[in-house]
Amino acid sequence: MADTAVVVPKKSRNNGRKALKQKNPSTNDANILAQKLSQASPTPIPSPMEAEKENHEGLSQPLTSPKKGKAAAKGKQTKQQQQSFEKDLQEMQDMLQKLRIEKEKTEELLKEKDEMLKMKDEELETKGKEQEKLHMELKKLQKMKEFKPTMTFPIAQSLKDKEQDKKEKKKKGGPEKKRPSPPYILWCKDQWNEVKREKPEADFKEVSNILGAKWKTVTAEEKKPYEEKYQAEKEAYLQVIAKEKRESEAMKLLEDEHKQKTAMELLEQYVQFKQEAEKDTKKTKKERDPLKPKQPMSAFFLFSNERRAALLTENNNVLEVAKIAGEEWKNMTEEQRRPYEEMAKKNKEKYMQEMEVYKQKKEEEALSLRKEEEETMKLQKQEALQLLKKKEKTENIIKKTKEKRQKKKQQQNSDPNKPKKPASSFLLFSKEARKTLMQERQGINNSTLNALISVKWKELSEEEKNGWNAKAAEAMEAYKKELEEYNKSAAAAAEN
Repeated sequence: MADTAVVVPKKSRNNGRKALKQKNPSTNDANILAQKLSQASPTPIPSPMEAEKENHEGLSQPLTSPKKGKAAAKGKQTKQQQQSFEKDLQEMQDMLQKLRIEKEKTEELLKEKDEMLKMKDEELETKGKEQEKLHMELKKLQKMKEFKPTMTFPIAQSLKDKEQDKKEKKKKGGPEKKRPSPPYILWCKDQWNEVKREKPEADFKEVSNILGAKWKTVTAEEKKPYEEKYQAEKEAYLQVIAKEKRESEAMKLLEDEHKQKTAMELLEQYVQFKQEAEKDTKKTKKERDPLKPKQPMSAFFLFSNERRAALLTENNNVLEVAKIAGEEWKNMTEEQRRPYEEMAKKNKEKYMQEMEVYKQKKEEEALSLRKEEEETMKLQKQEALQLLKKKEKTENIIKKTKEKRQKKKQQQNSDPNKPKKPASSFLLFSKEARKTLMQERQGINNSTLNALISVKWKELSEEEKNGWNAKAAEAMEAYKKELEEYNKSAAAAAEN
């Protein structure tokens, strides 16, 4: 609307009036323009009616008047001010938009940082707990290292010393007592020098061959002194070995007993040490007896229990409730506290009575447990004694049976006139087969020979096997007749 007012002076005087009448602004447009101008600049803006008057006055006056120039200048100024204001407004809106975007971004970043911090706090808490556990385990291990048992092992040490002495003796020159040399070697020792005198150039092999050939020609009377010497040395050697064996067995038994005792003592020491270590490192929670009466509440706790429900309805935390209750209790008078204190006193008296009854019950239970343990111990001892008696009986029976068998064997071996059992059909066949195979295959092993004999026996026909079975049966019948005669003669000798 301002543009129409500015364009008017350029036209001629006659045409200008007509144009103004055609382009006169409406009242609404004039109001809008006035509002914009009032916002843009502090200078007073004329009302639409005044503007119309001024336009009429301007039209009535000539165009070259100074008032006309002033109005044009004012219109330019208002236009410039309006444009600058719109620009500032636009810039301010852009800035606001940017600030909003930046604010949203910063809020998101802050949220992410808060989440990260929470995660780190949780990790630190878990790490702290793990470190505490490891620290506790480390302390336990350090205390375990400190465990030094007060034990001695004299028997084990003596046995080790003996073993070392034996090894050293073996390295130096064999055992203490040498095995006795047989009669042939004793004779060879005596004859060795004589053979060397006769044949000084002979080797060890040649000398041993000569002595072997000579030994075959030696009579039983000449061999007798060497055999007697060998028997005497053998008996002495066997006695020494039997003595050493018995001593070693006794020492082993003693060592086993000592080991059992020391192991039990060590176990007890270790258990005590472990219990002490656990007491130092870990605060063990004792399992509460459900029959044990609970301790009564104090006067303050009775009051706080009453007040808790009311305070919690006011949307207070548990900590805040405790603080408020404590402050209220401090501010209470003695008369206000008295009912709670009386209640606490009654509860305590009741608790003391219940505790006395509980202690009596516990003592009775302990006594009954002791009696039961004593009875079980007696039963266990009786069972152990019965087992020991059974073991002794079985050992005695085994000893008696062994003695009987040995006596029978001695009786059988002592009588040279007693007939021997005949060979079976397979043994009779194997004797003949062995002779033929030895002639056919000289230098054959005993194991291969036995294998070949068993193969040949399997390859035999039934008729051939029956022949060998018949021979074995004949030998068995002859053995039975001889046994009957022998038994009759032995019975007659026993009667005489």
